[in-house]
Amino acid sequence: MGLKRDVSLSAGLRYRGPAGYLTYILHRIGGLGMGIFIAMHILASFVGGRFGGTLNGIYENWAFQIFIFFCALFHAINGLRITILDLFPKLLDYQTEAIWIEWAVFLPLFGLSAYVILTTALGG
Repeated sequence: MGLKRDVSLSAGLRYRGPAGYLTYILHRIGGLGMGIFIAMHILASFVGGRFGGTLNGIYENWAFQIFIFFCALFHAINGLRITILDLFPKLLDYQTEAIWIEWAVFLPLFGLSAYVILTTALGG
């Protein structure tokens, strides 16, 4: 017999579980975002014409570029953390600290990159 879970979306989003919960969700969103970008890119190159131009316009937009860069950078850094913890199982005792280090690396890199994308997009 399966478990019955009556959890609404809003209750699920308010959940503040263990330290890895947010990184788990963002890792999945990052993978999905990169998959959507790749699918759009391939579709735009195969279809071409007006529809391909519309798709190019979407993924050349600065907001979409910031989102895709967020997805790719977070997915890569979080994947690196997961790989290190898998290769060195004794470090699993320090998983919370590893997540803090991940954020300490990610936030400045993303902030600087988003600043460069925005200043380039806004003509500065």
